Amino acid sequence: MTLERTVMREQIKELIIQRILDGTYKPGDRVVELQLVNELGVSQAPVREALRDLKAMRFVDSEPYRGARVRAVTAEELSETYPVRARLEQLAGELATPCVDDKLLRQLDAELQAMRTAARDRDQHGLLIHDARFHELIVEAAGNSVLLDAWSGLRIEVFTLVSLIKSNLDLAAVANAHLPILDALRQGDPDLVGKEMRAHIESFADLVTGDQR
Repeated sequence: MTLERTVMREQIKELIIQRILDGTYKPGDRVVELQLVNELGVSQAPVREALRDLKAMRFVDSEPYRGARVRAVTAEELSETYPVRARLEQLAGELATPCVDDKLLRQLDAELQAMRTAARDRDQHGLLIHDARFHELIVEAAGNSVLLDAWSGLRIEVFTLVSLIKSNLDLAAVANAHLPILDALRQGDPDLVGKEMRAHIESFADLVTGDQR
């Protein structure tokens, strides 16, 4: 699969999620593959792949010969991932801190700068990619394969995207919210890093659920 096709699939997926969340596609509505192909001027392959991803993410249901239909996606359902993710990332931060080196700090700083650039360009998708990679680097550095599998299974990318779409946050604020995590890692305090990681994720939960802790 070419990079261009992969990027196109992600952009189509983001568009469909946006339409589900803003009510353009209502629960039970069909998401017609050929209509999207004609509207977007793309081939069927990236549209089909995007719909397959959305089925795995439980945004749509599909049946043979009946196509894809929108599932009802509630704020409550979306928010279920956040308490779990917050605790997983707290653990990841605590485990990763003793393993932090200059290389990892440079990688994390590069992702933060890329998020800032995407924010200036109002590139929501670009910010999403670098946001997810920032967190993934820390989870990988924890060196625990079970933790990494559990974290990956939460479909981090899609829930981050939902947070960005539903919150209407200033993208620069989203990017800069990662700075306390990076500063804590530089200090080398596992408890502080874990605390910052958990607080960061819980703040996104607030944006989705409307809860005020």
